Amino acid sequence: MRPEPFRVEPIFSPRLWGARSLAPLFPEKSNLTEPLGEAWLTGVDCRIATGPFAGKSLGAAWAEMPVEWRGSWLASEVSFPLLVKFIFPAEKLSLQVHPDDAYAAAHEQAAGGRGKTEMWHAVSALPGAQLLLGLKPGVNEEKFREGLASHTLEDLFEVHTVRTGDTFFVPPGTAHSIGPNLIVCEVQEYSDLTYRVYDYGRLDATGKLRELHVEKALQVMNFDKRASGKMSSLLLSTDGASRSLLAACPYFATERWECSGECEIAVDPERFELIVILEGAGSFAWPDSAARYRGGECWLVPASQGHVEVSPEKATSLIRTYVPDIPALRTELYRNGISAAALAQVIFD
Repeated sequence: MRPEPFRVEPIFSPRLWGARSLAPLFPEKSNLTEPLGEAWLTGVDCRIATGPFAGKSLGAAWAEMPVEWRGSWLASEVSFPLLVKFIFPAEKLSLQVHPDDAYAAAHEQAAGGRGKTEMWHAVSALPGAQLLLGLKPGVNEEKFREGLASHTLEDLFEVHTVRTGDTFFVPPGTAHSIGPNLIVCEVQEYSDLTYRVYDYGRLDATGKLRELHVEKALQVMNFDKRASGKMSSLLLSTDGASRSLLAACPYFATERWECSGECEIAVDPERFELIVILEGAGSFAWPDSAARYRGGECWLVPASQGHVEVSPEKATSLIRTYVPDIPALRTELYRNGISAAALAQVIFD
């Protein structure tokens, strides 16, 4: 079974706060009768559309993948490690927080036992778009409970104006919410653990309030450490494309590429990679084969692929993400002339 890149079909998830059109990423998802909030690009239940695993779920394919596909860095990983989504909020998400790995392992084994570290990249943002990330200085548990009781919790959050292309890193324990008028690409540790603390009184399809998880949230919330907030991307050199490192941590490293002409993505033999098309159309080519791509698609590139040629027919913006060896990544970039201070702005150990 010769390794080759394959496309993964998304799964679309209804959400109370979702949008009724997912254009331009998914123009076929317009004039919806039910709001959709998320497109899961690498959910384990997503179906593989092309290649030797076509028709299988991503989770089933992962269980069968030999080291040539996964890479030596992930050869013993039991579960698929990366979850990538598009988020389409037409209303505010709930005020929420995610646990870290230690808490999830101790208290959430039934939900997979993994915490949730994530990053957001604004694919598009209308004027005035905002998100909440982190609490203001001086907010402690007592003040948080007071804000919850008086329905003034939002006033305790740091507010960030969002523009197209902005990136935010969200460590576990950081209280947050995303506002409307945005399309966000989220890259995260594979986990779906969310503790809601406030949901604006919204009712679900059965007319009931959605469940809150206040006590769990307060156990994991970090009141002392400020959130990382908005990131400053790190421009990296490459031929034929503008390439920037958006953020990196032990769970993921994420780059954005702007390809106006032909360019090559070199693949590290120690890991598979994911390519998500934000905008544009064209073709990929690899030894002995090729395939067309368009906006909204997610492709998995095997570790042994060596490289993938990108030939845009329309100027292409893409996300490239993978599970990194952080010390090796830091060393490689430092040797290529990037200062330790610059690395500290985007790489989190």
